[in-house]
Amino acid sequence: MVEEIIKRLEKVFPDKLELNFSTPFELVVAVVLSAQERDAKVNEVTKELFKKLNTPQQFANASLEEIEKEISSVSFYKNKAKYIKKISQILVEKYGGEVPKSIEELEKLPGIGRKSANMILYNAFGINEGIAVDRHVLRVSQRLGLTKQQKPEKAEQELMKLVPKDQWGKFSNLLILLGRYICTAQKPKHSECPLYDLCPSKGL
Repeated sequence: MVEEIIKRLEKVFPDKLELNFSTPFELVVAVVLSAQERDAKVNEVTKELFKKLNTPQQFANASLEEIEKEISSVSFYKNKAKYIKKISQILVEKYGGEVPKSIEELEKLPGIGRKSANMILYNAFGINEGIAVDRHVLRVSQRLGLTKQQKPEKAEQELMKLVPKDQWGKFSNLLILLGRYICTAQKPKHSECPLYDLCPSKGL
């Protein structure tokens, strides 16, 4: 069933995040900014931000006030500014300005949890170390009967057993888009869903 889900969703959605970025570090910044914020809003902010600051060195050298000013229109911008500055300092001091390519190292960065680390690894480097389970992935996978778990970490462990490892990142990206635009929390658009005939929750 999982292979069929991926096959059908690939015909409808691209295998990528809706966050705009051109380097792994830009993706890290965008992912931090995206917490409890719409991707469209993040893209609006980073479009201007990355013209001024777009490397760990530049963010590390910038004042906290300057970073706050640039991202002030996103939610929780003061905390996010602290995270981004601290991440930049760590990348410069510990990793030569490069984004690390392991989930353990990424999870140690401020503001980066397992979900974000998985997103960064796959979308920046094509590395599948896990499945990024956000609210969309959790909701859609529950409705499809792939997991009954309520906690993202436990749901991820179950999904990793069902989905082929080389498809983990793609699976997450596709379910995020399905959940965002069709399998919405309120009033899912059954008539538009490419998985309608496969879905045990279709009557709900």
